[in-house]
Amino acid sequence: MTTFPQDLRYTNDHEWLRAQGSNWRVGITQFAVDQLGDITLVDLPKEGDLVTKGQRFGTVESVKSVSDLYAPVSGRVVAVNAGLRDAPEAVNSEPYGNGWMIELELSEKSEIDELLDAAAYTKHVASQ
Repeated sequence: MTTFPQDLRYTNDHEWLRAQGSNWRVGITQFAVDQLGDITLVDLPKEGDLVTKGQRFGTVESVKSVSDLYAPVSGRVVAVNAGLRDAPEAVNSEPYGNGWMIELELSEKSEIDELLDAAAYTKHVASQ
């Protein structure tokens, strides 16, 4: 069974959230990567865009399908991983490292408390 980093918070839709100074980095989990197969394209919002918790903020295309990405929390996009434009496969090899997608300045910090910790996410994945 895959183990998930303890320092992250997770959504039921397989996105993760990690504190990055005063901002929060967002990506997809290893479980999502395994389900998708080889990722060929990542479509992300622009810096300055606003995202809303639970709403679509982009897509990931793989050899198998196109999947929507959902914001784990609400906020303003302060950074986008531009490296994924030329090397989307970074999501496959390092979903918790160089495969991060966007960085957010939160508008509602309490939303973090609604996300799953690693133990709860592990249970969620096991039930799928």
